[in-house]
Amino acid sequence: MKKILLIISILMVVIFASCKKFLETSSPSSLSPETVFNTSSMAKAAVMGLYGRMTETYIYGQKLSVNWQGVSDIESNGQFSETQYNQPTSDYGAGNFFGDSNNQTTRWQRLYEFAEMSTAVVDGIRSSPILESDATMKPLLGEALTLKSLAFFELVRYWGDAPYKKEASKSDLSNVYMGKSDKDTVYHYLVQDLEEAQSYLPWKGGNAEYGTVERVTKGFAKGLLARVALFAGGWSLRDANQFPNSTAEKHPTLSEISGYYVGRPQNWRDYYRIAAQQTAEIIGSSENPHSLDPSFQNVWESVCGGRPNSFNENLFEVAFGMGNNGDIGSLMGYEVAGNSRYGTRGFGGSYVTSTAYYFYSFDREDQRRDVTLTWLRYTSENKESINTNPNDVKLGKWRIYWMSDAYLALHRTATSRVATGVNWILMRYSDVYLMYAEAMSQIENADAVHEAAGGLSARQALEKVRERAFGTGSPKIYTYDSNFLDAVIHERAWEFGGESIRKQDLVRWGLLYDKIEDMKKALCLMFDHTQPVKIFDKIYQPSDFPTVVYYRFRNTEYIDQASLNYYGDLPANPGGDYLAIDWFTKAVAKPLVVEAGRTYNYTLWPVRALLAGTGLMASYDYAGFLSTLTHGSEIQSLLSQYRMGNGVCNYRYPFPIYVDDIRESRGYLENAYGY
Repeated sequence: MKKILLIISILMVVIFASCKKFLETSSPSSLSPETVFNTSSMAKAAVMGLYGRMTETYIYGQKLSVNWQGVSDIESNGQFSETQYNQPTSDYGAGNFFGDSNNQTTRWQRLYEFAEMSTAVVDGIRSSPILESDATMKPLLGEALTLKSLAFFELVRYWGDAPYKKEASKSDLSNVYMGKSDKDTVYHYLVQDLEEAQSYLPWKGGNAEYGTVERVTKGFAKGLLARVALFAGGWSLRDANQFPNSTAEKHPTLSEISGYYVGRPQNWRDYYRIAAQQTAEIIGSSENPHSLDPSFQNVWESVCGGRPNSFNENLFEVAFGMGNNGDIGSLMGYEVAGNSRYGTRGFGGSYVTSTAYYFYSFDREDQRRDVTLTWLRYTSENKESINTNPNDVKLGKWRIYWMSDAYLALHRTATSRVATGVNWILMRYSDVYLMYAEAMSQIENADAVHEAAGGLSARQALEKVRERAFGTGSPKIYTYDSNFLDAVIHERAWEFGGESIRKQDLVRWGLLYDKIEDMKKALCLMFDHTQPVKIFDKIYQPSDFPTVVYYRFRNTEYIDQASLNYYGDLPANPGGDYLAIDWFTKAVAKPLVVEAGRTYNYTLWPVRALLAGTGLMASYDYAGFLSTLTHGSEIQSLLSQYRMGNGVCNYRYPFPIYVDDIRESRGYLENAYGY
């Protein structure tokens, strides 16, 4: 396998920074591209090499799965911080939209290498003399096309307009150096490639070769096509300076600055029809092996434990190896202190966390809440305690006590961070239902039924997801926002927290700024604790948030989550074995808490919230809002000491191109959006 990967790599000239390295590499083998793709076994090895490439740190090993989730209305890039939110050379700064072309943590190099390798494999299989005669070759082509599309899809989502190559780099470098392609053109080709790819691929389990979700199958290719189509038809930041002939429709409220504007294609409904078609064909196919796991928690217990989901909920997982690669769980998830019975090393933590706002957005009966989020943490005293920081609520889908016995044994003896090997789920079946619900409702209405979907309406697809959340027969299944698109927007938040989906969803809806601001201001009102607060589709009164929370242990180590009174004060201590802890509403109130000469929390917590995500827009002014808060003038005085706004561009969510990649592009590339 490794020899094949090296051979394939040598065949490719990777653009920009990697170009010289490939040109200077000498081949240890006389194999040519033609030789590699003359046999199906060699072609398969080349495709397997693509899966291996996806596990790298700068692809799904860490960046696309963890670090680049950034700030949304349900996730934060680590703890809200007044010292790290705008660091120009870190993932923290980038997560708050303070991009910088000198920031090496947001380079696209590895993704372009992945795209280049995938393109070379596609070209090699297409030119193979056995493509038509060997039945295994076209499914391999389908896999390679899907992975190529995935690579370019991530490039466009994270960097905006980017170079797109239909064919692999040539040895004479004639097609290596090139300028940006506008995103509409890139999406056009991705849709074409995925439409072709899904026609070649079997369903999972259609044959022995494709019996695992660690290989691309028809369900994922069709689901990815639907996802790409929704982005192709969605809103994005555009550069009229470089692409002045675009006919994109401009966003009605996000204002244009210096030729940078938010737009979407005028034929966006055509893309939504593609999404509706593809998801309907998945849902309605008699060959479709995928279904919702009846237990939301089991989805995460299974993947943490390294077990396949027995209901085939997951359409595709990036496969990692325990102890070898993958930081899923160790960098975000249920927090475990070092020097506990689990080992000297900690687990979980703060690369991606959430807030009290997201926690209280859930209905209290929603079974996803306490799986997705946890206020609990495991201490070095070998028992749980309760974190009360409202700006730092941990994600709970990845928990150490769900990990396999083999990993636990490895972790207990580790002296440095151990690769968990937990697979990264790129798509779940609930996403298919919710994409179908969104697409159908937007091109027709909430009760519309696609002919391929087996009689399922958009509304029923949404309710399928809610049925698992609340349990069969619950009236809450049918209780949601009367604006159906808002209902879908909320449902996707509750379903996919921490899965690197939300920020990009908000981008394509044109709602990234609005939803982040809703979250920040609601947190400030929660801290103020004197006024009603709107959180998603719910209105909370101050008395709905307790000042003291009571809890008890279900055994010597673990707290009974159901015992906590998250929704209002109790008239008295329940007694017996209950303990008490002050909730954040008390911690944020006066009198002052002084630590290391700095004043906490009633001013600093709101400031940390308001600073979050402020690289997104050109400028920010919270004076009017703060005037409505009890301590608004003090908060404003502290807030005014910090930089907010990028000063040049609204909706600046894309990363800049790294300075060395610009320098080595021979003048073909330049940054946009004021970078």
